[in-house]
Amino acid sequence: MTTNYALLAPSSRVWIYQSNRTFSHEEELSISEHLKQFAQEWVSHNKALLAFAEVFYRQFIVLMVDETKAGASGCSIDSSVHFLQQLATHYEVDLFDRMTFAYQENGTVKTANRDEFVRLFETNLITLDTLVFDNLVATKESFDSAWLKPLKNSWHVQFIQ
Repeated sequence: MTTNYALLAPSSRVWIYQSNRTFSHEEELSISEHLKQFAQEWVSHNKALLAFAEVFYRQFIVLMVDETKAGASGCSIDSSVHFLQQLATHYEVDLFDRMTFAYQENGTVKTANRDEFVRLFETNLITLDTLVFDNLVATKESFDSAWLKPLKNSWHVQFIQ
């Protein structure tokens, strides 16, 4: 069953999938409909999950499950990965590249692979205060408070030191 974001417990599990490109407005609308349907039908051991799925910044797909009601099992997580692989194929995007980093520049999402990211830092095009997206946050609480954070406070900093 899909739910209102605000009703999810702070401990809800989060998975973030970053696209290698920005979705068009039409793609975002279509993907949002697919996500809504998936969240409504997502189950674990034949029990409906209290789930939320949405596109953020036209580039990130975020899934959440409130495990205070029912936990996401290995099979249900596998089904979400399979669903996202199908979406990626249909929209011709890569949602599984974990070595492309996203950051904000003047309110716009930019991406760079690890080597480009290092060069951007070395040439002062990004700084320790540049806001980066930490797609490894694991809970709704950390998503709300620490998904977007200064580079100096993120795991990304290990690549520039």
